[in-house]
Amino acid sequence: MTLQGIKQRFGIVGRSETLDRALSTAIRVSNTDLTVLIRGESGVGKEVFSKIIHELSKRKHNKFIALNCGALPEGTINSELFGHEKGSFTGASADRSGYFETLDGGTIFLDEIGEMPLDTQSYLLRVLESGEFIKVGASKTLKTDVRIVAATNVDLEELIKSGKFREDLYYRLNTVPINVPALHERREDIYMLFRRFAIDFSEKYRSESVVLDERAQMIIENYRWPGNIRELKNLVEQLSVMSDKPLIDAEALLDIAPRLIKRNLPALADQPDKNSTSGFQERELLFKFLLEMKTDLNDLKSLVYELINNNDLSVPDMQRLSKSTDSLDRYMRSGKQNTAPQRQDENQYYNDEDSDDIMTRPIILDHERRSEYDNTEIVEENLSLESMEKDMIGKALKKHRGRRKDAAEELGISERTLYRKIKQYEIDE
Repeated sequence: MTLQGIKQRFGIVGRSETLDRALSTAIRVSNTDLTVLIRGESGVGKEVFSKIIHELSKRKHNKFIALNCGALPEGTINSELFGHEKGSFTGASADRSGYFETLDGGTIFLDEIGEMPLDTQSYLLRVLESGEFIKVGASKTLKTDVRIVAATNVDLEELIKSGKFREDLYYRLNTVPINVPALHERREDIYMLFRRFAIDFSEKYRSESVVLDERAQMIIENYRWPGNIRELKNLVEQLSVMSDKPLIDAEALLDIAPRLIKRNLPALADQPDKNSTSGFQERELLFKFLLEMKTDLNDLKSLVYELINNNDLSVPDMQRLSKSTDSLDRYMRSGKQNTAPQRQDENQYYNDEDSDDIMTRPIILDHERRSEYDNTEIVEENLSLESMEKDMIGKALKKHRGRRKDAAEELGISERTLYRKIKQYEIDE
């Protein structure tokens, strides 16, 4: 069966390369007994992939069941999976067969495998390695021929590091990994899915199918969709019921679902108090410092212009620089790279008429004072925010002679925040 035929049979909508790659892997591995681990965010349709693997396998005429490991109570999950003997625990009034016994020859889909308790993981590992299991409270070993397809929406490697998942079980499950793309990774499929759901809900509610204008399409295609296909489907159903007209523009879309224009940008994780104003005050402090730095730069510009005017300094303008660049190009093309321009005297500068290379002329005309700058040392300025903040607090304290209240008012922060900063930066008052 072709890839397009598989999509039509199982109701899969989309043309993205990542989706096609995941489907191709599922199709190729379906006719084997290899264990498959399906990875993907919540709501991307991992269970659909497990059904594809079962329906295209030689086990398709046998039973299939999907179990959510996170939904099975920890105290009864072993009994659910492997069965139990009468009297093995309180409430076990009769023998019970588990899924691994009743689904012999079929397929079990274990969703959210990362939520499985550690003791159950040990039992599952034995089933994967030898096909053997023991009922709860029994001593007899039973055999089963069940194919395991597992799925997870969390990073199992991180669970292994924290001791919540067995490493040996992970490698047994991860024989063939399938990565199902999130909806924001296949944006070209978003409106196709929207139209498919819209048609389905129009038939369900016997109404006209809703469509989006160009701006509304752009909004849904640029939304993050943390709930993936499940969230999109819920939105389409909401629009099908709430919208007064079939054509939905951007304003009507945002009126029903304003979250679509929100952005989940990174934020500081360790905020001790969300209602605290210290973060705002620190930003105000930084803004004040930047404004002060801008003022200093403007003063520096004025000083440079004054030096140029009072000391007969020469600064070439852009037109002359452009002409000099053209002249230099002609000079290099003429093959005179080794010919040095002539000087009239060592203490005099090039004459514009004698040389086109205006850019090489010194700016300061007084050579006798050059020696004053020969021994200067260029110190690189520390541009870290902490250094800037520390410097500004020091200036404010010095200005107000150590009076913290006045310094805090000058900086636009609370006296408590100022005290904390003084202690943090070890500022001498």
